Amino acid sequence: MKKLIFAQFVVLLVGSLLAWTNFGIELVDWLNKRACSTGCVIGLVNPFLTPCFYGAIVFLVSFILSAGLLKKFKDLK
Repeated sequence: MKKLIFAQFVVLLVGSLLAWTNFGIELVDWLNKRACSTGCVIGLVNPFLTPCFYGAIVFLVSFILSAGLLKKFKDLK
């Protein structure tokens, strides 16, 4: 069970880093008035209204919950 929880933690960490990096690139493009280069949206759209931002939020919340689960599991043993 510990390996499964740790694997979940790692996958969510990598996913969260990827999602926030993608959102950061999108934000920089938008601030510099360039079209999005990541493929999330077409054209000049506020990055806070895109699926990339909401996906990054979901990944972050999931990662935080996974970190809490991993910590609680380590405290039990």
